[in-house]
Amino acid sequence: MLSTLKSAFGDKSIRKKILFTLLVLAIFRLGAYITVPGVDAKALQEVASSGLVNVLNIFSGGGLTNYSIFAMGVSPYITAQIVVQLLQMDIVPKFVEWGKQGEVGRLKLDKVTRRLTIVLAFAQSIGITAGFNALSSLHLVENPGIATYASIGLILTAGTMLTTWMGDMITDKGIGQGVSMIIFAGIVANIPTGFEGLYRQYIQGTPTSDLWQPALFVVGLIIAMLVIVTFVTWVQQAERRIPIQYTRRATGSAKSSYLPLKVNVAGVIPVIFASAFISTPQTILMFFTKNDGSKGWFKFMSELFNMQTPIGATFYTLLIVVFTFFYAFVQVNPEKLSENLQKQGSYIPGVWPGKSTQLFVSHLLMRLSTVGALFLGIVSLIPLVAQNVWNLNSSIGLGGTNLLIIVGVAIETMNQIKGLTMRQEYVGFIQDDPKDDKGDK
Repeated sequence: MLSTLKSAFGDKSIRKKILFTLLVLAIFRLGAYITVPGVDAKALQEVASSGLVNVLNIFSGGGLTNYSIFAMGVSPYITAQIVVQLLQMDIVPKFVEWGKQGEVGRLKLDKVTRRLTIVLAFAQSIGITAGFNALSSLHLVENPGIATYASIGLILTAGTMLTTWMGDMITDKGIGQGVSMIIFAGIVANIPTGFEGLYRQYIQGTPTSDLWQPALFVVGLIIAMLVIVTFVTWVQQAERRIPIQYTRRATGSAKSSYLPLKVNVAGVIPVIFASAFISTPQTILMFFTKNDGSKGWFKFMSELFNMQTPIGATFYTLLIVVFTFFYAFVQVNPEKLSENLQKQGSYIPGVWPGKSTQLFVSHLLMRLSTVGALFLGIVSLIPLVAQNVWNLNSSIGLGGTNLLIIVGVAIETMNQIKGLTMRQEYVGFIQDDPKDDKGDK
């Protein structure tokens, strides 16, 4: 890892990408401290333990704590992505057609996603503002009114679109997947606050004679997190190698190879999707907080979409499992994979090309996704259970969701840097030497 980073900084083009990414993330972090006009961010401390605050804080990079212009983060954009991808599954014929048009179709779907993001961001902005204002005893918004809520909604919507644009800039000109990098940066930036929360909850104020007990508990908690990180890293890098044989290959080339499929094909995307999916209904419920807060249906729905409750944690885990299977088949399309193998004149030993290959890959994906879904679900659920058993402060922000995102994004980013480094090392073999061209002439 250190050698890869050393090689990356030694290459000018890769160094520029890394520095550009750091610059964009620095701008994003500065924006996370600019509070929206007309809002008293201190009032949020009354509802800081709310499940919605914790979820949105992940996607806003801590921007919700200050109720900044980036308070919504990329949550509406991720929700819009989920909706558009679901509509591509033979629900909207136009979307299905665009999905088969390659780059042109992707750009069309991206436009739809952006427009839906604006609608969702505006609705969620007003919803959480009105809801948090009610939960904080009407102390969040200084002058509540239609004009005030509309202006706050426009500011937060603009902040979401700016955040999404910064993510696109990182993807195009920087290192890593932009949206994931922004979420990653927000979580990492809040780690010191998390340890400070542990200190205040267990160490501060404890008599010196009894200090060993909470100190031992905190050390054990940190060791447990390190074990989880090690386990997550090991599973995220594990892969199943499918042998590939070639019917025609250039002279001197290998006659066989392999197709690597990750054990957790979907990566951390299911965790991000599930978290974003839970935040949207919570936002809608906030519209009914004032009038229907005591009704049975409202209490049930509030518990269902709150990861701090048993039923909410179970539903959250179920969402992760469902999205793991869904996104695995989005990442690896068995039909397209089978077609590409045939075009390359290759096949899987013991499996007929065409439909049989498609069925074989689909069956393999189902088995791998089962392992991946159990892995993601367990790692996400264990910290939630621990919070309830040991009464951990949920605002500490050291849960399984955060650890999964940190490790997953870090691995993907390092793999990209490694790939860029290797490409630069072999650039002499890919490009022709201008001197040789002159000699030929």
